[in-house]
Amino acid sequence: MRNSPKRFTITAALPYTNGPVHIGHLAGVYVPADIYSRFQRIQGNDVAFVCGSDEHGVPITLKAKKEGITPQQVVDKYHAIIKQSFQDFGITFDNYSRTSAKIHHDTASEFFKKLYEDGKFIEQTTEQFYDKEANQFLADRFIVGTCPKCGFEESYGDQCESCGTSHNATDLINPKSSITGNTPSLKETKHWFLPLDQYEPWLKEWIVKGHKKDWKANVYGQCKSWIDDGLRPRAVTRDLDWGIPVPIDGADGKVLYVWFDAPIGYISATKEWAEREGKDWEPYWKDQDTKMLHFIGKDNIVFHCIIFPSMLKAEGTYILPDNVPANEFLNLEGNKISTSKNWAVWLHEYLEEFPNQQDVLRYVLTANAPETKDNDFTWSDFQARNNNELVAIFGNFINRVVVLTNKFYDGVVPEPSTLSEEDVKTLAELKLYPSVIESSIERYRFREAQAELMKVARLGNKYLADEEPWKTIKTDEERTKTVMYLSLQIASVLAVLSEPFLPFTSKKLRKILDVTPSAVEGSLQWNDVSTKDIILPPGHTIGKGELLFSKIEDTQITAQLAKLEQSKKENEAANRVVDAQKDTCSFDDFTKLDLRVGTIIEAKKMAKTKKLLVLKVDTGIDVRTIVSGIAESFSAEEVIGKKVTVLVNLAPRALRGVDSEGMILMTETPDGKLVFVNPDTSTSLSTSEDGVNNGMTIN
Repeated sequence: MRNSPKRFTITAALPYTNGPVHIGHLAGVYVPADIYSRFQRIQGNDVAFVCGSDEHGVPITLKAKKEGITPQQVVDKYHAIIKQSFQDFGITFDNYSRTSAKIHHDTASEFFKKLYEDGKFIEQTTEQFYDKEANQFLADRFIVGTCPKCGFEESYGDQCESCGTSHNATDLINPKSSITGNTPSLKETKHWFLPLDQYEPWLKEWIVKGHKKDWKANVYGQCKSWIDDGLRPRAVTRDLDWGIPVPIDGADGKVLYVWFDAPIGYISATKEWAEREGKDWEPYWKDQDTKMLHFIGKDNIVFHCIIFPSMLKAEGTYILPDNVPANEFLNLEGNKISTSKNWAVWLHEYLEEFPNQQDVLRYVLTANAPETKDNDFTWSDFQARNNNELVAIFGNFINRVVVLTNKFYDGVVPEPSTLSEEDVKTLAELKLYPSVIESSIERYRFREAQAELMKVARLGNKYLADEEPWKTIKTDEERTKTVMYLSLQIASVLAVLSEPFLPFTSKKLRKILDVTPSAVEGSLQWNDVSTKDIILPPGHTIGKGELLFSKIEDTQITAQLAKLEQSKKENEAANRVVDAQKDTCSFDDFTKLDLRVGTIIEAKKMAKTKKLLVLKVDTGIDVRTIVSGIAESFSAEEVIGKKVTVLVNLAPRALRGVDSEGMILMTETPDGKLVFVNPDTSTSLSTSEDGVNNGMTIN
């Protein structure tokens, strides 16, 4: 433990209130921030851990338009869901606020006016995108186009979600309005800009030449790249009707740009907390002895390392962040998590479907944290880590220790006799873990820190397995007492060291061992593990056992995978483009088509193609070759013997050197599955076409 308490201001990225929180948010920001905050509190430090709902972003207005409700209704709905989810999940914010709160509007307005009055802004009339049909200027998220850096065709006007590059909307190639789909025009408008170019020398000194090389490589590298490329003035206002009105004359119809407004939310959240708790907020933002940290995802690096520090520097009275431990992205079952496509594991739904299993998700997300690269969450890994690690290692050790103590000694910690060499070695090893875990946490290596915690559980399991007290109780009672005494010390260490990572488990284990919470004066503390020879004294009585973790069954995982599959189908259906009806044809035109029922008698995959099968079809009048583009839906083996409807009088056409002499008719079911049109089905035909030349399908 440090000699004297230290003050920490810890912020977690403000989530947009256009949807619930998902596992990507948790893994990237909120779980690591909570581990760090819990750890600092355990150390006796003064912590202000703040966050809040970001309610002024353009995604909110887009969601409102989509759902046909007001932006205020959107933020009220999702703010309540998000706040409750965080609370139920055990994220220990000292204050979770919202940017629609009066204290935030006042704080952001005062911050803007201070910079405006100090001459820190430049006023410019520039051309910005305008949608004539919608009769409005287009904020960055109202514009999509091709990223000028990576070529991603659905980049937003301010940032590409594919490569992470930030840019101006006018940099996009083929920009389109996301409101109407029209190509926007350019129209003059007046705005206020923060001249980032004027802060470039200072940023270079502070980040590149300064001590910031201890920042994560991805953070430092992105900052250096931005600075090396040269910074440009960035607008702090926007032409919108949703947000904080620009608090000066001559700015009617303009609001503070969300990137300027949102980070000030950390300050207003701290003010709100301090006012409620009877504290002074200023030391947490203006005292050089305070350590300030921003936990964010990699898409927010530029805002928290370049723009927000420049704002604080311009204001002149605030401290700067000591570190910005940004994580990479977490994917889901091999695909990018997407709110709009419902490809996500939502926190509020997880809490309903896996009740009282918050720590399982915390454990898996930390074990697979995207600390240095994008990682992937899979339900099979979730199940395996729970069953093979939490249940089989951690839970199994605790259960055996508690059951045996109650069985042998009525729950009373026995008096040890002479310690063996292995006992002494084990106790010495236990004392090392707090400093090892602390070192990893202080370097923001939470995955590594949690792995060290699990080593304690493995140590306990191995010790029990080697000593076999269930056998020695019959032959050496004194040795058994020593083994159980030492095993209980290991269990107590787990109760203490698991608190930042598995808080619900730690609380449950402290209850079983009858050890008071760490926040209580005189209770078992983190520092006790490394300084005390006896953690759980002889004569202390523990409680009865209960399972810390439960096995997750295959049926639970199957249900989650089915849920994702349903989301995929619904998204595909929503985005499926249905061809318009073709021009009317006469009955005489239709009678020219010679349709026959045939049987597929041979089939093989065409080499070096993904879609094509080469079929031999007995049409009743002959056996002919037909090339059909169905290989992604059917294997060659499963189509042999199928009855099919064939258009036999279609002119032959060569495909990859094979003459195709007809067309197999096919259609899609409502859920998008490709099926044959044949006399054994009631499938109806329409005349829209989709497929590969003579292997064409009819939908």
